Amino acid sequence: MAKSLVIVESPTKAKTIGKYLGKDFVVKASLGHIKDLPKKDLAVAVDRNFEPDYVVIEGKKKLISELKSAAKGTETIYLAADPDREGEAICFHLREELETKGKNAPAIVRVRFNEITPAAIRKAFEKPTEVDVNLVQAQQARRVLDRLVGYKISPLLWDKVRRGLSAGRVQTVALRLIVEREREIRAFQKQQYWTIDVSLGAKKPPVLTARLARINGATLEITNQAAADAIVKAVEHAPYLVDSVGTKEKKRNPVPPFITSTLQQEASRKLRFSVKRTMMLAQRLYEGVELGEEGLVGLITYMRTDSTRVSNEALAEAREMIGQRFGTQYLPASPNIYKGKKDAQDAHEAIRPTAAMRGPEQLQGLLAEDEWKLYRLIWMRFVASQMMPALFDQTTIEVKAADTARNIYLFRATGSVPKFDGFLAVYEEGKDQKDEEDEELKHRLPAVEAGELLKFRAIEPEQHFTEPPPRFNEATLVKELESDGVGRPSTYASILSTIQEREYVKKEGGKFVPTELGMVVTDLLVESFDDIFDVRYTARMEEELDEIEEGKIDWREAMTEFYGKFEKDLEHAERNMTDIKRMEKPTDLVCEKCGKPLVIKWGRHGSFIACTGYPECTNTRELTVDLADVDKADLTEQGAEEYCENCGRTMVLKKGRFGTFYACSGYPDCKTTKKIGETEQRKDVKLDELCPNCGNNLMLKYGRFGEFTSCSNYPTCKYVKQKTIGVKCPTCSEGDIIERRSKRGKTFYGCNRYPDCDFVAWSKPLDEKCPQCGGNYMLEKWLKAGPVAQCPNAECKFKREIEQPAEVAATP
Repeated sequence: MAKSLVIVESPTKAKTIGKYLGKDFVVKASLGHIKDLPKKDLAVAVDRNFEPDYVVIEGKKKLISELKSAAKGTETIYLAADPDREGEAICFHLREELETKGKNAPAIVRVRFNEITPAAIRKAFEKPTEVDVNLVQAQQARRVLDRLVGYKISPLLWDKVRRGLSAGRVQTVALRLIVEREREIRAFQKQQYWTIDVSLGAKKPPVLTARLARINGATLEITNQAAADAIVKAVEHAPYLVDSVGTKEKKRNPVPPFITSTLQQEASRKLRFSVKRTMMLAQRLYEGVELGEEGLVGLITYMRTDSTRVSNEALAEAREMIGQRFGTQYLPASPNIYKGKKDAQDAHEAIRPTAAMRGPEQLQGLLAEDEWKLYRLIWMRFVASQMMPALFDQTTIEVKAADTARNIYLFRATGSVPKFDGFLAVYEEGKDQKDEEDEELKHRLPAVEAGELLKFRAIEPEQHFTEPPPRFNEATLVKELESDGVGRPSTYASILSTIQEREYVKKEGGKFVPTELGMVVTDLLVESFDDIFDVRYTARMEEELDEIEEGKIDWREAMTEFYGKFEKDLEHAERNMTDIKRMEKPTDLVCEKCGKPLVIKWGRHGSFIACTGYPECTNTRELTVDLADVDKADLTEQGAEEYCENCGRTMVLKKGRFGTFYACSGYPDCKTTKKIGETEQRKDVKLDELCPNCGNNLMLKYGRFGEFTSCSNYPTCKYVKQKTIGVKCPTCSEGDIIERRSKRGKTFYGCNRYPDCDFVAWSKPLDEKCPQCGGNYMLEKWLKAGPVAQCPNAECKFKREIEQPAEVAATP
């Protein structure tokens, strides 16, 4: 019989550890928590100092019996769950269930390890410890907090909005961030501004493009076209002199190895993995993956960590590998040490490969594709973190010009040239948006000297508009939550999943957009629990959980302080929270069927406009604005009555799994449906013009890419009239330029003699010569400021505005 029983959470982890421990150990899995608060009751005795009532999870009684049987006759029970709060709670509850009294009772001890390797397992089992009660109490405090918030507030939402909704201590704060960002975007007023770039020729190429930075030593905001045009007029004929040329070495330092939140962010940016998928894959890599003859191998360290610390053994191996693979010039004199967050748990390590020598190329074909991608990302980040900084030569050229009134205009150009790639030879951190560094690397500058006279080539004023803050995606929301100190990265995956499953938010193009339901729920909760669902307060609660973990405060004191505030808010909400479900918000609209007032109501699928004459009058309309924004909207523009095109009955608003739509009120006799905003399909128009191939009339038709002209005798005759633009081909001079469509529907222009002539352009060719270089045609391009005619010659790039008709120019 085995002398020792080892209990871990998962069968995979059990199998991997069992391989390292030998025949004296039997390894079993608890399959996660064995105890929890019951689902159907609050199970927290507030009047008994917040005593939680834990019960064995349904379906786990048989497993506990098996563990008790396996423990009989053993000398020691090793509790080896994950090294965090949840793992400690699992171990605590296992000890409660397995602990026996008597002379031959086995000793129950705790072992912790950050990686599943023979050395780490051996080291942990040589020095077992006790279950950390402070860690258990921190987990228990979080569990009780979340239970109080969820069980007390969710029923309010069921009563006031609809059943099935939920509120959460961190979940609601995350939703609040998304809703508040959306409101910022909707309220944003864009502001116009202009930049002025001048293209100048030096003695040697390339052309120097510099941007206006100062006028008479002062920075200047150019807020309209008139101001931009005045500056252009003042300097377009001025001499341009190089005022200064400065070059300095710029250093870019490597980034620390991954912690949980940065892994989630970078996997989202670079691999397009959701937070949930990233954590699932990381769990597999940590617990062990089959590697052929090696069997199960743990490939990375524990993935729930906020520490950037790395063990001395791992640092030594990484430095050895860097020296061998990249050369000593990439190796710093001493290991790079990174400062962690003030509350980071340095008992943990950063997320890193368990063996730096095991490069991703060795695992290709042995891991599933997504596992390999994530391992490669972790390996590159860790190796790069122990390499030399990257060096760049940053050059700044300042050019001055003076107008006739002796105003001095300073133009500046900055460019960077890589000098030593350093850690960038392995890895570059992703960015949520481009910055100045990216722009500098794009600019190639000519060699110039101070005092050199430059040749004026062109000046380009360009209109821009300020942009609203971007919507959150998974990476940026995780970044925001972490920087605000809200929640723990290990819980972010479940939070992001929950707010989507509850239909509080949806994803559009990978970005979070709050639904009407999400905005309504947020407004109700913030109205009644503004302090509880405040970012700063939630962050402070996380700090208190850390202090409980460190033994600085008693968890019950923290609960008492929280509940005093929470109970008052709860009593106020029960009396005063807006009842959305039974709401009838008046409008200025009148029912066109019965003449009674129309009101805004809340239904199973959200808000809608309905007649107060219900049930005698069942007239309803779509509400095209969110309920939260209805006070600021003009409802007189709401759509009028829709009628069924088949039977003439009125159409009513319905919502299905694919969204809102109109359905005939005559259902089931008439099953006509129509999408919201769907326009009537345009009919083909017969033309007097005859087909040159068969003599039948041509037809004006409408396809998915717009209108076109083809033969009415289709499919017998497949003639399609080519759309010419009145310009001869500039390449062959024989054919005509025609408008064409790519397979994806994008318009382009080509010669009608194709394939004999292969001229093609994405912009519309114009029948005029370039006045600067003599090129035989120009291209029509549309900028924010309007259309311009531009020379297609890359060396020339002459550009002029195209005058528009007065009515077009006046259109906003």
